[in-house]
Amino acid sequence: MSIESVVAALLRTQCPRVFPDVAPISTARPYVTYQQIGGTAIQTLGREVPNKRNGFVQVNVWANTRAEAAALAGSIDAAFRLAATMQASPMAEPTSTNDDDLGLRGTVQEFSVWADR
Repeated sequence: MSIESVVAALLRTQCPRVFPDVAPISTARPYVTYQQIGGTAIQTLGREVPNKRNGFVQVNVWANTRAEAAALAGSIDAAFRLAATMQASPMAEPTSTNDDDLGLRGTVQEFSVWADR
C-alpha cells in the first residue's frame, strides 16, 4: 500500500469527501484535500530497498465556517496520531486559510508519515 492510499483511507474515516490535490468545485462542504509534498529518503549502506517510506503529507480542510474547519482538522490530527496503519506525527499546528471567492474557510497542516512500502 502506498502512503497516499493509507492516508486517503484514514482521512475517509473522518470525512467522506476526500480528494487528492483538489476537489471538484461543486463538492459539498466540509471536504478534505491532500497531497504528498516530499519526504525523507532512506538510503542504506548495503543498497537494499527499505520496507518503509516516509512522506510529508499536506492535509487541507475546507468548510463553510472557521469553527467547522477547525473541528474537522482537530479530528484528523487525532486520527493521524493514533493510526494503527502508519506512524504519523504533525510537523506543525494547523494554519488557517480561506478562499473568499468560493466562500471557503479552511486549515492546512503537514504530517510526517511512515508507512510500509
